[in-house]
Amino acid sequence: MQYDATSDIVDVCLQAAISPHMNSPDIPFIYTPPAEPFLDVVHQDEQLLVLNKPCGLLSVPGKAEEHKDCLETRAQSLYPTATTIHRLDMDTSGLLVMAMNKEAHRHVGLQFEKRMTRKTYIARVWGHITEVHGEVDLPLRCDWPNRPKQMVDHELGRSALTRWEVIEREAKTTLVKLMPVTGRSHQLRVHMLAIGHPIVGDRFYAQGEALSFSDRLHLHAQTLELRHPVGGEYNTFTAPCPFLCL
Repeated sequence: MQYDATSDIVDVCLQAAISPHMNSPDIPFIYTPPAEPFLDVVHQDEQLLVLNKPCGLLSVPGKAEEHKDCLETRAQSLYPTATTIHRLDMDTSGLLVMAMNKEAHRHVGLQFEKRMTRKTYIARVWGHITEVHGEVDLPLRCDWPNRPKQMVDHELGRSALTRWEVIEREAKTTLVKLMPVTGRSHQLRVHMLAIGHPIVGDRFYAQGEALSFSDRLHLHAQTLELRHPVGGEYNTFTAPCPFLCL
């Protein structure tokens, strides 16, 4: 089982997922994943491989040959037994954990499934959020005519909960910490849009100045907490946010 709060629907929707802008279908898109760093290893032992995925790199390969370069294939070229437990969107950077053996995969996969892991994202959203903290509790489902976009649907959607805290209010934007409780596809992106503050640089959900503000999505998986498959001790991993200095 693969799980994540921002995971792409790769098998069904990859071609749409790597299109340029939802409002610009005629602009051709060429997948050009970053060559460096080839693989940013945060932690590795006999059970776990924790990586810092850059923005612009797929988590798992697509069907087309030109979409084979991804975090999974790069990791397996150096660590052949590594397997993918969860994913991040191509546009999202940050922490992703892989298993080094079947038992570790089962152990960590169950932690994701039972919501025993804790993840913190850093996002820069458009506009000023007036409150200091809050939560978004809105059910989500795939917007099939516009896939892989997701949408709020109170009748057919699956439950989705995101907690957030303001870090800093900037000139035109707000820096926030996002803590997903559930792990729906595009959850953080749609929930921020739903409260009127899309994540800047989001080619699926942002428009106008919010879209043109940056050439990358300002969403980064900064911390990940989980129990180690051997011994059960809580481990906390951290990856610095690359757009905080922008």
